[in-house]
Amino acid sequence: MTVKEIRISYDQSEFDFDLIVPFIQQSYWGKGRSHKDIVASFKNSFVIGFFLPNETQIAWARVTSDMIYHAYIFDLSVIKEFRGMGYGKKLVTELMVHPELVRVSGWMLSTRMHHKLYRQFGFEDVEHGGCMFLKKV
Repeated sequence: MTVKEIRISYDQSEFDFDLIVPFIQQSYWGKGRSHKDIVASFKNSFVIGFFLPNETQIAWARVTSDMIYHAYIFDLSVIKEFRGMGYGKKLVTELMVHPELVRVSGWMLSTRMHHKLYRQFGFEDVEHGGCMFLKKV
């Protein structure tokens, strides 16, 4: 499966929350989150999902933003079997070029993982911020 063969959706009614919720709950950042709160966090965010031709969801992310000055990436995830194939990079790219987010001048996220991926997009360590990253356009 190549990145070109996926379908991209911004319609969270298509999202597989039976997959997403347990995935997040088992992550280091999502322990203790309730099913209800995870679903609500997606409903209150700008979202993106990647789907295989058979409609299986393999990746997703959500962003909170004012659509001009600030955007914060949350829950960017790729199912284990599909990691290392370019889907994470494609998620970040699609978020940053989406017409509703393209004007955003400051992007942030917090992660302990995949720093090399985010640095490709200009994210940098924030001084005294632990694992915070910031991209200035």
